[in-house]
Amino acid sequence: MAALPIICLGVGAGLLTGCGTLSRLSEVGRPPQMTPTSDPTKDPKYRPLTMPEPAPQPSPREANALWRPGSRAFFKDQRAAQVGDIITVLVNMNDSANLTNDTTATRTSSETAGLPNLFGLESIVPKAVNMSSLVSSSSGNSNVGSGQIQRNEAVTLRVAGVVTQVLPNGNLVVAASQEFMVNSELRDLRVTGVVRPQDIASDNTVTHDRMAEARISYGGRGNLTDLQRARWGQQMLDILAPF
Repeated sequence: MAALPIICLGVGAGLLTGCGTLSRLSEVGRPPQMTPTSDPTKDPKYRPLTMPEPAPQPSPREANALWRPGSRAFFKDQRAAQVGDIITVLVNMNDSANLTNDTTATRTSSETAGLPNLFGLESIVPKAVNMSSLVSSSSGNSNVGSGQIQRNEAVTLRVAGVVTQVLPNGNLVVAASQEFMVNSELRDLRVTGVVRPQDIASDNTVTHDRMAEARISYGGRGNLTDLQRARWGQQMLDILAPF
């Protein structure tokens, strides 16, 4: 009977992960399939962004003038500015962190209490009781902790994206995705964020550190990725096991 809850738990977990298991079984004997190229706005997970913006200010028009107040440039260039335009996102991350913490705490305490004289009642107390040292206590505590974090990350990528939305203040919402396969291992790169037209270079590129609300993911799937991922049963035991 003790094994019945474990069996039920395993069956329930198998049902929950059934869709992913069936998908992996369908790829046995052939490499993973790439996602077809499609409109990012048609993705069920796609949601238009709303950002805080200043109040609109009408720009007055002047007669016999080529320059319009509020314009960003006198001549129109070929940089991305409208929905559907292509822009190249440059991802160049080189982060490192080194943090070391050492903690040492030691505490020692002792307490002694007695009543040598108590309104003359000490004479009727048995001799085995020493009124001068009724209570005596001592305690000691020692704690030593050590921790270290050392991280080095470097990612350099170039990926072309599409302007999916132009916000009322002129900022551009960009969504970029790219997939490539090497030896039956599929790599997936996705970048989304909001950029200012002024931050787009003359070659129609923008760096990731110029993107607001940037979301960058780089992963993949395939045989090598599966070998590096713990089995779902082991993952459940790691979460549910109390010891």
